[in-house]
Amino acid sequence: MPELRRDPIQKRWVIIASERSRRPDDFPRAEPLRTGGFCPFCEGNESKTPPEITAIRNIRTSRDQPGWEVRVVPNKFPALQIEGALDRKGVGIYNRMNGVGAHEVIIETPQHDMNLADAPVDHVKKVLWMCRERLRDLLRDLRFKYILIFKNYGAAAGAALSHPHTQLIATPVTPLTLAEELTSAKEHYLDKERCLFCDLIQQELDSGDRIVIAGSQFIAMTPFASRFPFEIFIAPRYHNHSFAETSDDMLDQLALVLKEVLLRIKKCLIDPPYNFVVHTIPNVKARPRRATYWETLELDFHWHIELIPRLTQVAGFEWGTGFYINPTAPEEAAKYLREVKL
Repeated sequence: MPELRRDPIQKRWVIIASERSRRPDDFPRAEPLRTGGFCPFCEGNESKTPPEITAIRNIRTSRDQPGWEVRVVPNKFPALQIEGALDRKGVGIYNRMNGVGAHEVIIETPQHDMNLADAPVDHVKKVLWMCRERLRDLLRDLRFKYILIFKNYGAAAGAALSHPHTQLIATPVTPLTLAEELTSAKEHYLDKERCLFCDLIQQELDSGDRIVIAGSQFIAMTPFASRFPFEIFIAPRYHNHSFAETSDDMLDQLALVLKEVLLRIKKCLIDPPYNFVVHTIPNVKARPRRATYWETLELDFHWHIELIPRLTQVAGFEWGTGFYINPTAPEEAAKYLREVKL
């Protein structure tokens, strides 16, 4: 029988449609991105991107020259513009402001076909290190209230180029999804004086049914109320509120877990398109700000990664209700992923 499950973080309901139960090989294979032709992200084509912001280099070369390992450039077609003032205004009942923000591309490798699942662990760490450093830098801009790190892999996940890359967008408002998570975390802490995420992680470790990887510093699991088949939640095993404050030692452990998760997803589901997003705390120094709004933030929030293979489509029922229909129970998904031979 189908089952309704409620997510305690987003407070949303999900339908686990067990009568539709689908195994990994039941999902259609996505069309790969076209890889032929010119690629502006490949080494040697540095002049074809906007001017470089920063890079990790393996030899002494100047900016916008070959010899890099991870490279960051502004998005050529940014969603938001870095220059200007916000100029907040009310327009009757509506609010508006200028589209000020930042939109950057982290080019993960000079090699066109070396994805994170196949990259050496030390290179995965370099990509994560660069994500953290760009986050730290943008948090200094007091116009920005939130910085989202995200990856689109495959055409069905929104990637326009097949060359491995991650993106980062800074916004002058806190996104609704994050606002919901922050509210749930704060309410739980005020009620119980504990972190909601820590409670959830401990319960999942005690059960074990939805655990994919239980590392010494990070856990990967399928959420109890998974919106999508084979959705993965990755988080520090112990309380940590900010990705920007994650240590280099922790990045070592995160690189191990993230690579293994991506490799298990790739082998289990035959290299599906996917998205992942990093949810961390907002910029508590941004202006304007409410004086006591983030008073318990370091104690109540727990940064994490949400990884979603794009195996099903969101349709009318989901848009009309906010419910999601998931044809693969998270317990089954975790079992399939654990059993993958690496």
